[in-house]
Amino acid sequence: MIALLLTIALQSAGGSADPIGELIAQNRGDNVRVGAAPQDRCRGQWREGSLLVCRFQPGTRVTLGEVSARADAGGFVTLGIPRQAPESLALRIDYSDAGDGTGQIVETVSIAQREYDLQHVDGVPQATVTPDPSTLPRRQREYAQKQDAFNSVWDGQGFLDGFIAPAEGITTGVYGSARVYNNGHEGNPHWGLDWANQEGTPIYAPAGGLVTLAEPDMYYEGGLIFIDHGQGLVSAFLHLSGVSVEDGDIVEQGQLIGQMGAGGRATGSHLDWRVKLRNGFYVDPQSLLDLDLNGLE
Repeated sequence: MIALLLTIALQSAGGSADPIGELIAQNRGDNVRVGAAPQDRCRGQWREGSLLVCRFQPGTRVTLGEVSARADAGGFVTLGIPRQAPESLALRIDYSDAGDGTGQIVETVSIAQREYDLQHVDGVPQATVTPDPSTLPRRQREYAQKQDAFNSVWDGQGFLDGFIAPAEGITTGVYGSARVYNNGHEGNPHWGLDWANQEGTPIYAPAGGLVTLAEPDMYYEGGLIFIDHGQGLVSAFLHLSGVSVEDGDIVEQGQLIGQMGAGGRATGSHLDWRVKLRNGFYVDPQSLLDLDLNGLE
């Protein structure tokens, strides 16, 4: 009966921001469990590496596989699908209502699988492939600095702006590809989206957010900027020749933040844009550019 009511609620909700709340209002009680969840309350592709933005009741706990987050005061929540995910994941919604009724709604969703290319990258500075042991203290210090910045959870909602490309150029690298450096050194998968262009090419904020790191010269990345777009969805901009913002700045979508360069582990001037979710794993930046949030307002 409850499953039937859920179906009816979803069909009749139309533009309602809270079909789950309407269902709960009709069926208060503890430990309500139904076999279908409102997958259509999320935007984004159900595909390896994708970002999802969903909207439920404020405070609702939403879990996709091993990724869990709580909806903010507006009911919005960001989720992600790892680079390598199983063919199906459980989408679970744990809710409560004003009458202290609690429950759980669960659905199994299919995850589209991807194939990733192998990319050979030659000509990068060997010191960034096999670092000299004397550089270890610097690299450890910078690693800790980056972890602190990735752990940011800004309470803003820059991700609701949608996302624009942060730079112009030729696409030279895509998310997820395996990489081999300098004829034989196997590195981590490529976590970003690369655009190549002349040094000094402007870099713009793809969405609003809080700058959590702005450094002109990091060992592996050269000039490096982090922006938290809200809920710990953090963009990283690597290999910059110039940094035009400072830690703590609030930036708007389209604002100039830096200039393209070739610092760190790079073979030439380009931007590597990466996006990490709550310091857990990277999602495909292209999935942010493809994100259409219509219907979640």
